[in-house]
Amino acid sequence: MSEKNLTAENYLSQIDSLRQGIDDHFRDELVGEIYTHATAVTDATVTELDKGPAWDEKLDWLLTHPIWGWPLMIFIFASVFWLTVAGANVPSAFLAGLLIEEGGLGEWVSEYLGMVLPAGMCYSLYEMLHSLMTMIHAPGWMSSLLIDGIYLCVAWVVSVMLPPMAIFFPLFTLLEDLGYLPRIAFNMDPMFKKTGAHGKQALTMAMGFGCNAAGITACRIIDSPREKLIAIITNNFMICNGRFPTVIAIGAIIASTQLGGGVWAGTVAALTVIGVVGIGVVFMFMVNYALSRTVLRGQSSTFTLELPPYRKPAILRIIYTSLIDRTLFVLARACAVAAPAGVAIWFVANVSIGDHTVGVYIMNFLQPLGWLMGLSGVVLLAYIIAIPANEIVMPTVIMLILLLPGVAETNLATGKMVEVGNDELGQMLIAQGWNLMTCVCFLTFVLLHNPCGTTIWTIWKETNSLKWTLVATFLPVVMGIIACIIIANTWRLIA
Repeated sequence: MSEKNLTAENYLSQIDSLRQGIDDHFRDELVGEIYTHATAVTDATVTELDKGPAWDEKLDWLLTHPIWGWPLMIFIFASVFWLTVAGANVPSAFLAGLLIEEGGLGEWVSEYLGMVLPAGMCYSLYEMLHSLMTMIHAPGWMSSLLIDGIYLCVAWVVSVMLPPMAIFFPLFTLLEDLGYLPRIAFNMDPMFKKTGAHGKQALTMAMGFGCNAAGITACRIIDSPREKLIAIITNNFMICNGRFPTVIAIGAIIASTQLGGGVWAGTVAALTVIGVVGIGVVFMFMVNYALSRTVLRGQSSTFTLELPPYRKPAILRIIYTSLIDRTLFVLARACAVAAPAGVAIWFVANVSIGDHTVGVYIMNFLQPLGWLMGLSGVVLLAYIIAIPANEIVMPTVIMLILLLPGVAETNLATGKMVEVGNDELGQMLIAQGWNLMTCVCFLTFVLLHNPCGTTIWTIWKETNSLKWTLVATFLPVVMGIIACIIIANTWRLIA
C-alpha cells in the first residue's frame, strides 16, 4: 500500500491488526529492555565509588521483597488500624459527651482527667437544645423530630466518624508522603493483574479502609475507564472505619457468649476485625475477576511503576490534605445525608398506627427474610434506615429492639437512638435469640451490604452514570443476602 493511500482509518486498522498479535507480556518486556539499555549506558559512562548499597536500596529490598514485603505490609496496616481504633476511643467519647450524652462532659472529665465538673457545666448540646425548645414552648413532636431525630443522627455521625478519620487519613497521607504507598502497589500489582484489575487499585483499596467515599474519589488515579469502574464497584468490600465499631462489638459479644469473656474479649474482637478485613479483600479480588471477564471485559491497561525516592514528609501538606481535602470533605457529605436519615429514624420509632409504631409493622414484614438470612427484621430495618451512615447501625438496632412488644413496655424504650455497653448489648441480643450463627451472619452482612449514602452519592458523582451507581449499590447487598442465606441454612442443617 502506497503512503498516499494510508488514511487515518488504514493506520488504525494496521495498528489493531498488529496489537492482536502482541501478548500481554510485550509491554513488560519492552519496558524491561528500555531499563536494561539505560542501565548499560549508565554503567558505560558513569563511574561511582563502591560505597555498597544505599540505605534506600536496602529498604526497598526489604519492603518489596516477595516474602518479607507482605508481612511488613500487613504489619504496617495493622498498626494503622490499631492506632485508628484505639486512638479514636477518647476523642469519640469526648464528642459524644459534648454533643449527645446526658450529663455532658462530666463523665468524660471524671474518667480521663480525674476531675469533677461543676453541676452547671454538666450539660451536653443535646440537653441544651431540648431546654431551648422547652423555653420557646415548641410542640413536643417538633422538638422530638428536630432534636431526637435530625440532630441526634447528625451528632452521632460526627462523634463516631470524625475521630477515626482524623487519625486514619493523616497516617495514610504520611505513608503516601514518605513514598511507601507505591511500594504497596508494587507488591500487589501481580494479584490485581491476574484478576483483570489495575495495580493502582491497591491504593484506592487502602484508602477505602478509612472511608469508602474517599476510596471512590481516589479511583481517579486510574486512567483506564474500565479498570476505574471495577475499582469503584469493588471498593465497598473494604470495611471502612464506620463499620469497625460494629465488628468490634460483635467480636466482643462472641467472646463473652462463647468463651466467657475475660482476657479473650479484646483478642477475639481484634481477630474478628482482621478476619472480616481479610474476607473483604478476598471478595474484592473475586468480584474483580468476575467483572473483568463478563460485563467489564476488555484489554488490561499497562501499569509501569517507577518507585519514587523516599521523601521527608511535609507536615503542613499532610495536615491540609488529610483534614481538609479528605476528612472534612467526606464528613460534610455524611452529615448532609444523615439529616434525612434522622427523619426516617424518628418516623419509624415515634409514629404509631393502632397499637404499634410504624417500625414494628415494617420489622414484622421483614422478619421472614431476616430469619432466612439468619438475622431478623430488626437488623434488616436498621440497615435500611441507616443507609446514610454505617456508624448508626448498632444504635438503630438497639432502638428498634426497644420498640418490640414486650420490650417497649419497659422504661428502656425511648424512641431514639441509644448506645449501651458491650455486656448489656450482649444480654439484650441473647434475649432476642441471637447465637453464634446470628453473629456470623451479621458480620457477613456488615461486610456484604449496600454502600452508605455518602459513598453512593460519591459513586454517582464520579461515574455520572445511574446504571453503574445502581450496580455498585445493589451488587454487594444481593451478594450479602445470598451469602447469609447459604450460611444460615447450612448451619441449621449441620447443627
